[in-house]
Amino acid sequence: MNTGNIKANITKVLKNKNTFTILIIFVGIIGIYALYNWRVSEATKLVSVPYAKKEINSRTKVTTDMIAYMQVPKSLLANSKNLIQSSNGVVNKYINYGYTIPQYSMFYKEAILENAANPESEFKDLPDKYTVFNLEVDFDNTYGNSIYPGNYIDLYVKIKDKDSDKIIFGRLIKGIKVSSLYDSEGNPVFETTSDTRKPKYMFFGVPEDLYLLLMKTQKIGATIMPIPRNASYSQEERTPEIDSVYIQNYVLAKAVNFGD
Repeated sequence: MNTGNIKANITKVLKNKNTFTILIIFVGIIGIYALYNWRVSEATKLVSVPYAKKEINSRTKVTTDMIAYMQVPKSLLANSKNLIQSSNGVVNKYINYGYTIPQYSMFYKEAILENAANPESEFKDLPDKYTVFNLEVDFDNTYGNSIYPGNYIDLYVKIKDKDSDKIIFGRLIKGIKVSSLYDSEGNPVFETTSDTRKPKYMFFGVPEDLYLLLMKTQKIGATIMPIPRNASYSQEERTPEIDSVYIQNYVLAKAVNFGD
């Protein structure tokens, strides 16, 4: 076999522009196919991540018996950079205040703390000249836990006038924002989804003049009732304001000595 002729023929073929173009296209197709297969393989590769075997409530320390592992595509990790991929990221750590990990849910970094969480005050961003007002409530007058922190509601007042024996009823303040609700043991009502906590206290942040008015309203024995509105009203940011000047003046007249 004449190797010189073979080399010459190969060189001649490669120098042909059409042949060279076909070879480049062929190599490119092979490269694209190999890259595609590699990416598909990487995307569908399964990896183990921890998940909650049962619901884990806020401020709970996570132990090994609370977690198990599931196989998920590796691509999910790339798309969820805050997803915790190892048990080291959750075991002996704490669920952040205000978070609940549902059963069978994976863990995310914002829900996990290294140390025990202290409840962050709902009033840390309370505006200047605002004061916290605490209203005692129950399951019924919160409409079966249908009033949530962050909702804007109205406060109605019911007063029995001792002189006339008549009932005064109306909306005293409108557009007041609910800051938080707690049960009788001091736990946030909506901290967990595993049980229904009954509200005992509802907190608001209100301007000081409205705070004094509400305190005087309670002082004269009036009943203050939180009344929810429709979804658009509840979610739109508002500034609390007096709705009934008549009731306001009545309360102020009956409680002139309040605070003396």
